[in-house]
Amino acid sequence: MKKITLLLSLILLQAACESKKAGVPTVAFMDAFQDNTIAKAKQGFFDALSENGFDEKKGTLNVIYRNAQGDIPTLTQIAKYMISQQPTLIATCPTLATITALQNTKDIPVFMMVADTPEKMNINGSDGKEPTNLFGVGETIAYIDTSFGLIPRLIKPKGEKIKAGVVFNQAEPQSVLALEAISAMAKAYDVELIALPVNNSADVQLVTQSLLSRNIDVFFANPDNTIFASFESIVKACETAGVPIMTSEAGLVERGALAAFGADMYQWGYQSGLQAAQMLKQGNTAGLNWELVKVRNRVYNPTMAKKYNITIPEGFNPIQ
Repeated sequence: MKKITLLLSLILLQAACESKKAGVPTVAFMDAFQDNTIAKAKQGFFDALSENGFDEKKGTLNVIYRNAQGDIPTLTQIAKYMISQQPTLIATCPTLATITALQNTKDIPVFMMVADTPEKMNINGSDGKEPTNLFGVGETIAYIDTSFGLIPRLIKPKGEKIKAGVVFNQAEPQSVLALEAISAMAKAYDVELIALPVNNSADVQLVTQSLLSRNIDVFFANPDNTIFASFESIVKACETAGVPIMTSEAGLVERGALAAFGADMYQWGYQSGLQAAQMLKQGNTAGLNWELVKVRNRVYNPTMAKKYNITIPEGFNPIQ
C-alpha cells in the first residue's frame, strides 16, 4: 500500500507541475514499467514525431508521460488521469498499457507499441470487432519459431538430448502463447523443455536458479515483461552456470543473450510514431489502422558467442 500511495502522490505532483501550450497537440504516453529494452520504442516514437514537426522542446507538442513501474492499480490511475486531460492521442507501451488504455476510453485514439495483436490481447468486442480507437503497431509470435529453431543448430547437449529451460508468467497472455509455440517447437526438434512459472519479477532469480539446477543446456528468454524487467539477474545466473541464453527479442541480445530474430524495438516505436504524426498532421485518423511490425533483426552478441565458443550462422549481424 505504501508503494501505491507513493506512486499516486508522484502522479499528482507531476500533474500540478504540468502546463499545456494552447493550440498545440497533446500526446499522453503510458509506460507499464521501466525497462531498458522497451524504452527504445518510446525513443523511436518521439523521434518519428520530432522528424515530422512535433517536438516538445520546440514548443510544437505537449507531452504527458507516466510510468506505472509495474504496478497495475497505478497504471489504471494513470489511464484515468490522462483521459481527464483530454489529450489528442494516447501512446501505450507495452501490451498491458494498451489494454488498460482501451479499457478506459473508446474515444481517444490509442497508438500501441511492443504489444500483441488485438485478438491475442482479448480486447475485441463480443462481435469479434477490434476497438475502433486502436492504432499503432502490434506483433504476432510467429517469429519465435525462427529463434527457437536455432537451438539445435547452435547448442550441444550435455546428455542425450538438448534440455532448454524457460520461465513464463501465467498472468501474461503473450507469455502463455509464447510458451505454447515454444512447446510445439521443442517437440518438433526433439528438445526437452523445462518450463517453470513465475508470478512477478521478484520470483525470477529463484526460479532461474531452479532451472539451472536441472542441468539445462540453454535458457530461452521468451517475450515476457517479467523477463524484460529481470533480465540482468537471469544473465548473471546463466553466466555463472555456463548456460547460454537464446531469445526471440533482439533487444535482449545487447543485454547478454546470445542471439535472436525479433522486432527492433526502436523501429517498432518509430513505426507507431509515424502513424501518430500522420494523425496530428491531418487532424483525424482517416486512413489509419493498426499494423504489424515491419522491421525484424537477426542479431548476435559477439562476446557471448566467444564465451560459449559458438559459431553464429550467416545472416546475423553483431550488436554494436
